Amino acid sequence: TAEADSDKCVAISTQSSVEEMILPGVYAVLSPLIIGLLIGPKCLTGMLGGSIASGMMLAIMMANAGGAWDNSKKYIEIEGACGGKGTTTHKACVVGDTVGDPFKDTSGPALNI
Repeated sequence: TAEADSDKCVAISTQSSVEEMILPGVYAVLSPLIIGLLIGPKCLTGMLGGSIASGMMLAIMMANAGGAWDNSKKYIEIEGACGGKGTTTHKACVVGDTVGDPFKDTSGPALNI
């Protein structure tokens, strides 16, 4: 068997990720311009205020949920709660921790800025 070419896999994934982010980036840049020019400054103020408020709420939720998922796994592993390691509850918490780590470490703080 041949050795896996991980560099090529990373290059393909990176290229695809960049291509998929072009349209959302265009929306983020053009929507305030279009709304400000076509509808007016009051509408632009509402759009930007709503974006900031909803982004802040999403960031707080993501940071808190990520921390809760992370702590629930630690609680089961350290305290032996709900049967401890190896139980279905622990397996579910491991899945939750997999989602929770990016929530609390990257997405939540990035949106808070």
